[in-house]
Amino acid sequence: MRGARRLRLRFDERRGVLKLTCPMRTSRRAALAWAAEQREWVDTQLADMLPAEPFAAGNRIPIEGRETWLVWAQGEPRLPRRDGEQLRCGGPQSGFPRRVEAFLKRLALETLSSETAGAAAAAGVSPRSVTVGDANTRWGSCSSERRIRYSWRLILAPPAARRYVVAHEVAHLVHLDHGPGFKALEEKLFDGDVASARALLRRVGPRLKRIGRGH
Repeated sequence: MRGARRLRLRFDERRGVLKLTCPMRTSRRAALAWAAEQREWVDTQLADMLPAEPFAAGNRIPIEGRETWLVWAQGEPRLPRRDGEQLRCGGPQSGFPRRVEAFLKRLALETLSSETAGAAAAAGVSPRSVTVGDANTRWGSCSSERRIRYSWRLILAPPAARRYVVAHEVAHLVHLDHGPGFKALEEKLFDGDVASARALLRRVGPRLKRIGRGH
């Protein structure tokens, strides 16, 4: 594009298309390669287009990839519990969304901490800490201080997608880059088809980022 000084992606919400602009001398291959690296940003824009899926009784959400009915039942304990294809919870109905979210965050931390410990042991390393949050664009991160942080929404994803992120972040405990050594360790820790798991997470990710919104 004439006058463009740097590569830029813009999402046209009205038309539902991505627009890539770049300086005139930028090669098509380089521009597309750069755009491919912005996938997490693109996923966030797509998620913003989807309708919110609040934690409301009668709605369905995926838990570990399995569609689960949210059920509020007067007289049942306040602490949510899984019962087959249902997540059941009592207590005041006004606090139902908050209790469901708290339950999912606890489950996410327990599951991801356990899986991280297993992968770290296989890699011969140990993280300083494992926490969960709700970052808009990242499923996981690993700092140079060996602190791993995940999106709690990974507990909504199919297990293969979640375990891929665990393998990815644990591999970063050994390699801070994405070079051949990192990729080899990531594949070893995941023990499966990394590309397929990554594609699965990209496919379901936009919806997962909208679950629990709107309440």
